[in-house]
Amino acid sequence: MKVLSINLGNYSSTGSIAQGIKQEAEKQGIEYALAYPFDPRNKPSQKDDWVIGNAFGRKCSIALGMMTGYNGCFSLFSTQRLLRRMKQYSPDIVHFHNLHNNYINLPLLFRYIKKNHIKVVWTLHDCWSFTGQCPYFDMAGCDKWKTGCHSCPSYTEYPKALVDNTKRMWRLKKKWFNGVEDLTIVTPSGWLAKMVKQSFMSDYPCQVIHNGIDLSVLKPTSGDWKERHSLSMKKVILGVAFDWGKRKGLDVFVKLAQRLPQDYQIVLIGTDETVKDQLCDAILAPGRTKSQQELAQMFTMADVFVNPTREEVLGLVNIEALACGTPGITFDVGGSPECYDETCGSVVPCDDLDALEAEIIRICDEKPYAQEACLLRAKEFDKNEKFKEYIKLYERIISTGVERNRA
Repeated sequence: MKVLSINLGNYSSTGSIAQGIKQEAEKQGIEYALAYPFDPRNKPSQKDDWVIGNAFGRKCSIALGMMTGYNGCFSLFSTQRLLRRMKQYSPDIVHFHNLHNNYINLPLLFRYIKKNHIKVVWTLHDCWSFTGQCPYFDMAGCDKWKTGCHSCPSYTEYPKALVDNTKRMWRLKKKWFNGVEDLTIVTPSGWLAKMVKQSFMSDYPCQVIHNGIDLSVLKPTSGDWKERHSLSMKKVILGVAFDWGKRKGLDVFVKLAQRLPQDYQIVLIGTDETVKDQLCDAILAPGRTKSQQELAQMFTMADVFVNPTREEVLGLVNIEALACGTPGITFDVGGSPECYDETCGSVVPCDDLDALEAEIIRICDEKPYAQEACLLRAKEFDKNEKFKEYIKLYERIISTGVERNRA
């Protein structure tokens, strides 16, 4: 079996997922290639990786997409080169991850896929594939994507555009993305699967494969952070994000800091200079951790992990905290509630600060969730098992195709 995986890059969470699937596939004798565009954030490429385009071409495509609002309509020459290489490689399955941000020509790509009857797995890491432009729409309270985008409230956000061309793009994406003979959608949460079933991609089969975490690193880990910061007598509420802002609930923590009793301490990991002026003196913000091991220490020392996210496909950071034995609370938004069950955490209505404060105090005072229960829940999100689910999906798609040809 040969598989070609295409993603926005080999960095960040989606890049790690694509690389992890490749490693598991190669263990099982599957030939596997990763394709991604040039990006200064990329990790060093492996010798068998395919780099799509170059720095100049990528800048041009991003600029043209921003000026016109036609995201995914450029990168003509780099896409043609990719398709020629794909023809030589002749993959049995092409696995799409993130296709947004102007690194590939979408009409060329999907025309090739349809013409050559290529089997496709498409893991959706956000909602971009079935909207006119935006990857998320919860905060905007918008559901135009169900019937046809227009007058977009978010077109100036990622992937940024200077003009609102979402009405045309929604129609184009509906045309491009539908009609693939053998395409299976994978979503990291049941919530996103429900969104897919309400979109123009609803006719495709859809399977949920949750994202996973590295349980060999994220586990109960002792440290002296509390002692070094004179917090031994405090109840620590931990928040972790790497793009702090309203979407991740930074303002919620600021309000909580003004409401919680004196023996509670909020600690936020991942803040930088861009949000420094939004914090208050009652919040400790040590910046970013230096390693996953240090992050595990932070999760372990907390009394409760709080994730007041307002837009989330899954919220894997919830599971990371559980893997270190720390229960959590999240807003009832997107797929984030799927991380918890009644044994390890709780869910409160979005923006209900009274309910959130009450749950924080209840968990810190009553300690209703045992560490063992948190660890047991986290085991259900072992990344190695999730990668194996993808291999099983590949095998099922190939075997189904063989049976169909015999018939």
